[in-house]
Amino acid sequence: MSVFSPKNRKGSFRLLLPAFLVLAISGCAVQGGVALPDLSDWETRTRVLAGLDDWEFNGRIGVSGGGEGFNGKLRYYQNDDEFRAMVSGPLGFGTIQVRGNRQQVTVIDKDGVEWMLTDPEVDLLVMYGWTIPVASLRYWALGIPSPGELAFTEFDDEGRLTSLEQGNWHVKFVKYRQGGGQSMPRLLTAISGDDKVRLVIDNWTFR
Repeated sequence: MSVFSPKNRKGSFRLLLPAFLVLAISGCAVQGGVALPDLSDWETRTRVLAGLDDWEFNGRIGVSGGGEGFNGKLRYYQNDDEFRAMVSGPLGFGTIQVRGNRQQVTVIDKDGVEWMLTDPEVDLLVMYGWTIPVASLRYWALGIPSPGELAFTEFDDEGRLTSLEQGNWHVKFVKYRQGGGQSMPRLLTAISGDDKVRLVIDNWTFR
């Protein structure tokens, strides 16, 4: 396994690490899994969704910033504090696997080469001139703020999050759709300066 440092910015990173943007980050009806409880009020919604520890989704992701861009298919799994994601896209790098937690992220390229990012947000900033909120995106995909951080929120008439300001990011929840028997995010965008992440979630599974 290789550990990233600003000195080992090889050309392969230009293809490999845009896939990391999947942490970015995550509905239609669940196929398998279990149904969510009623989420009709905001207090219940935040408590239930923040407490989920075993779920997944399929979707698509688009990223732009620093003159670079990326679009691809995404499959994301969350289990307790650990996540795993698989990204495939049109850039010729095949399927990339990304796994980790709040402290560390490992990227595995199509040839099985592993790169360990001990500070993913800083590493991405050094390498590309833009970054993403790694720890927060798992919660934003669920339609709630990241716990323990100051957030400014706006809601629709059904009590669902429509706009979120948190950690220098502005997140818009554009569409909702059924997932796990409840209304879950379908389309969201997160913007900070020139950086933009667009996530379309096609289906959810909760366990």
